[in-house]
Amino acid sequence: MERPSLEFNLPDTHEEGKLYVVDSLNNLNKLNVCPAESQRSLDKEENTGGSGEGVAGSNTRNQCLFFIIFILTLIVSLALVSFVIYLIFQTRNEVDQISRRLLSEKKNIEALKKLNNIILQHLNQSRIKE
Repeated sequence: MERPSLEFNLPDTHEEGKLYVVDSLNNLNKLNVCPAESQRSLDKEENTGGSGEGVAGSNTRNQCLFFIIFILTLIVSLALVSFVIYLIFQTRNEVDQISRRLLSEKKNIEALKKLNNIILQHLNQSRIKE
């Protein structure tokens, strides 16, 4: 598929006319190079006045929105990490308390075993005497 040549002999016109003809040739070139997207790009240029202000404003707005969402995500992540660290410390404190209680209960159980052995020995001695 051959593309037609876009070179034309421009008649001598005023400066504005030359700019209009060059702009028309550029639009025609855009249509030949990318015909699927040409209508959309031309519509965008017409809507924004051809200056690209809408695209730049939208891009800046998107970047600002992305930055705000990024900062909020960081804050939420920091809060979650802080909460997890708090839970770790709380759990460690609870485990320490439970282990202290277990040690004291172990001592109490050992004391009760000794007392039980003493009572059994006393009962055994009193039965032997009878």
